Amino acid sequence: MPQLNLDTRFYTDPGLHERERHAIFKRHWQMLGPAARLKEPGSYLAVTVAGWKLFALRGQDGVLRGFHNVCRHRGARLLADGAGHCSVLRCPYHHWVYEQNGKLRQAPWFGEDSGFQVEDWPLTHAALAEWRGLLFIAIDPELSLMDQLGDLPEEVQDFPIESYLSVEEHRFTMRSNWKTYTDNFVEGYHIPGIHPGFLQVIDFKNFETVARRGMVRMSAPQKGGSIYGGKWLWMWPNWTLSVFPGGMNTSRIDPLSVDSTELMYDFYFADTCAASEASRRRTIDVNCGIVREDFGICQGTQENYASGGYSPGPLSPRHESSVMYFQGLVRSALGATDTLSG
Repeated sequence: MPQLNLDTRFYTDPGLHERERHAIFKRHWQMLGPAARLKEPGSYLAVTVAGWKLFALRGQDGVLRGFHNVCRHRGARLLADGAGHCSVLRCPYHHWVYEQNGKLRQAPWFGEDSGFQVEDWPLTHAALAEWRGLLFIAIDPELSLMDQLGDLPEEVQDFPIESYLSVEEHRFTMRSNWKTYTDNFVEGYHIPGIHPGFLQVIDFKNFETVARRGMVRMSAPQKGGSIYGGKWLWMWPNWTLSVFPGGMNTSRIDPLSVDSTELMYDFYFADTCAASEASRRRTIDVNCGIVREDFGICQGTQENYASGGYSPGPLSPRHESSVMYFQGLVRSALGATDTLSG
């Protein structure tokens, strides 16, 4: 009996989406991109992780800290999404002011209340960690970052990834479940049908997919005219790293809802001088074009899952062993079978 694709409820059930938020995204490290964005005191990065609002802030003391982007008073968001600079951490709603270490400094105009003590209301912390120039955040991690990275450090030990400089960030939103897109990312089976330009510059007959501990490696010999390095990596639960000559890109696959996903891509290069701008532009544009080519098929697949017209089909041992691996990790994290029992 062949291994079958996941039951459609894994992609369409709002209750399952909520279980994933807590069992997967709350318990695992999330890759935020280059740590260099938070180099200066007062610099911050505010992000969304499966609905949770978080931020990382470099204090005036030089220490990098993570917090929930939630005022302890009535839940307002403290910092606008994205990167910026913060000299005073003041809630825009009622002007509660926090120290950069998260302690509440003052609650102006609050009034007299003998039971209220500012030391009882610090911001809720989130964990931060760095690895080779990349920044990670976690709400309640079940394991260390290095344990979660699995075999990735060995996989990229020969690439000087921490020396690459971040040049651009691109964001994409698609109308599909995050797993619909991830199933697609971790296999090359769809390349002939969806990426004809990509197919022309790789040796598809020798395309290889290997599941390792905590990650999937896809590789293929390159033909003339390729901008690629021939190695594409996916890491549990939801981020990617692909190398190419003179640089790399990373992405985070963030679930916005049960049927909506945001992709955040960062592009890094060793050479960022003006003379190489045209080459960088081509590399970025070609990569973004390939990302967009996946949208239509993922969105159409998501609609079929939701329609009730699809029942799970067989997965290819040759090309979709990585899909089996990813789906197995999802099942294990949820403590679920294909019918979501247990």
